[in-house]
Amino acid sequence: VQLQAFGGGLVQAGDALRLSCAASGRTDTAYAMGWFRQAPGKERVFVAASSRYGGGTSYSDSVKGRFTISRDNAKNTVYLQMNSLRPEDTAIYFCAAGASNISSAVDSSAAYAYWGQGTLVTVSS
Repeated sequence: VQLQAFGGGLVQAGDALRLSCAASGRTDTAYAMGWFRQAPGKERVFVAASSRYGGGTSYSDSVKGRFTISRDNAKNTVYLQMNSLRPEDTAIYFCAAGASNISSAVDSSAAYAYWGQGTLVTVSS
């Protein structure tokens, strides 16, 4: 499975942005999907996840209530709607697809077998 994330950019604090992650290759089956981010000089951390068929989601405490993960399995695409952006949301955002035995919305990066290249989100104050 190949993943391509896009939609990042430079926005101001309080603005909204929607990231997309398109999957290609072996897409005959759905995957649990996740978004992670890595800020400059920091480790990559969990942001949000969707279960295999979208029935379950999970969020980090830092984005809960502001970000929403959704998916369109017919388009092999997962989205991350980011509202009320803050400067501390500045990071490279990565999408990931879970290993074949993963069905739930998992927050551990170890559960994800496929990773996209990342898209940069910069939030100015």
